[in-house]
Amino acid sequence: MSKIRIVMMLLLFTGSAPLLAAETYLIDTKGMHASINFEIPHLGYSLLTGRFNRFSGKFVYDRDNPSASSVSVVIETGSVDSNHAERDKHLRSKDFLNSKKYPEATFVSSSFSEDDSGAIVMTGDFTLNGISKPLKIRMNKVGEGEDPWGGYRMGFSGETSFLLTDFGIMKSLGEHSKDVVLQLNIEGVREK
Repeated sequence: MSKIRIVMMLLLFTGSAPLLAAETYLIDTKGMHASINFEIPHLGYSLLTGRFNRFSGKFVYDRDNPSASSVSVVIETGSVDSNHAERDKHLRSKDFLNSKKYPEATFVSSSFSEDDSGAIVMTGDFTLNGISKPLKIRMNKVGEGEDPWGGYRMGFSGETSFLLTDFGIMKSLGEHSKDVVLQLNIEGVREK
């Protein structure tokens, strides 16, 4: 084998190696193996909980360089579901999510790191009600492996919180009802 052919093969192999390390996963919303939930204190007396029924997204996980990983998610704000039709109608109104004007909320990551406990800290831009702000989400890897349908899956769970007023939502639910906790349970199917 000529020296040129050997050098070309080495360049091809080393040039493609980083591409093999990064894997793209589509969030499995079709099979409902993912959820985006929220909770907020109601007047300081109880917790109001709910979820968003429609969202989509993907993440790229780089095993060799986790800090190069990324995620993007689009949430349909009109799909808010607090298990009460009249309340959901109010949540979609201008008082809260303003779903007619802003039908989507988005999160696009800008960095990944690990904290002292080994949890992933994902930072990115969260856009809600037409306002973008940086947001940190602390994630834990749940697991990964082959599924019964010939695919490969990876899952994470995480949590973050933010102030309603940071996103222009000024409707008051009382002194104790300013912070929203967002809980994410994400299972992705690796793209082939």
